[in-house]
Amino acid sequence: MIPPINRRRFLRLGLGAFASLGTVLGSRSILQKHKLSALDNPSRDFAITEWSPLRELAANKDIIFGASARFDQVMSDKQFAVLLAQECRLLVPEWELKWSAGDHHLRPSPGEFDFAAADAMLSFAQTHHLLFRGHALIWHESLPKWFQKVVNHQNAAKVMKHHIETVMGHYRGRMHSWDVVNEAIEYDPLASQRADGLRQTPWFEFLGPDYIDFAFRIAAKADPDALLVYNDFGLDYNTAMDKAKRRAVLGLLKRLKAKGTPVHALGIQAHLRGDSLDFDPQSLRQFLKEVAALDLKILITEMDVNDSKLPADIQKRDRIVAGVYEDYLSVVLDEPAVIAVITWGLSDRYTYLSEFFPRADHQPVRPLPLDTNLQPKLAWNALARAFQKAQKR
Repeated sequence: MIPPINRRRFLRLGLGAFASLGTVLGSRSILQKHKLSALDNPSRDFAITEWSPLRELAANKDIIFGASARFDQVMSDKQFAVLLAQECRLLVPEWELKWSAGDHHLRPSPGEFDFAAADAMLSFAQTHHLLFRGHALIWHESLPKWFQKVVNHQNAAKVMKHHIETVMGHYRGRMHSWDVVNEAIEYDPLASQRADGLRQTPWFEFLGPDYIDFAFRIAAKADPDALLVYNDFGLDYNTAMDKAKRRAVLGLLKRLKAKGTPVHALGIQAHLRGDSLDFDPQSLRQFLKEVAALDLKILITEMDVNDSKLPADIQKRDRIVAGVYEDYLSVVLDEPAVIAVITWGLSDRYTYLSEFFPRADHQPVRPLPLDTNLQPKLAWNALARAFQKAQKR
């Protein structure tokens, strides 16, 4: 039996515990500062030899550079639109081809499609000789409110087929590529109850694991000229979770290829973390080789660098972010199967990270090649340097 603790002894123990906790938290804070210091190299040189648009520097190596944007950004911000057309060879609508996103609804009702915003973005792309890319046909997020009430085991296949045929048919022959299925693997495959790591999405619930093969087969018939992509995140680092995600994605791709599924490429989102020390060039290089060995192309589809936990000092922050870009791309672009690099946004003026990963100090985030004033940052230099150093495809 544990003897009772009197009030004075309890207070003494409590203060001791708080002191210990303070020591632990202080140690963690010091460790974090050392960690961030290790990420920043003040003498690192990001000088470039040529100030051509990123699209040209990439094209010199047969690589496509592009960015995502939203309808209102392109249509209402003329200065941004000019730079988008100047810097990019490819445009991805961030919201406008999802079933439902933000205040835009491609599928307002089960029998209705609203292509107006996406059509306007396609017109902009064609006017400025940009390739156009579709994101995303089948995804468990961004489903409209009516989906849960209307779609069930009996009609899910019909609903999927109708959506893919209608949307891809509308843009048939005018798309560079489509994310046919997006994020079908669990966020953390280590926690999955399935050996294959497949995410328990509504599509999985209604149609089983073959829904992925089904979607790609419909897509191939709907637009035979488009590059058909499986797209996912969490494939960039050497953590246990990312390694499990790589194994699960490779397993999925191998199963699809063995079935003869018309999947043409893997999309690696590359939402990178500025404060991570878990980047391992060798393991990433090996993963890319394994994907390429399946006769698949690779696209970097949604690249940015989260700086929410980096130092407040803008010069330090920008150096670290640029270093992350260049270190990552120096590995990725060594793989000839990589044919495109697409950033998720072009300017810090427009980034989802402002809303989803704001800084604790309330300073603006700086994850993209151009700042909020649309001026090139060291991140732009890092991209330019990576393209200049890359081997021609």
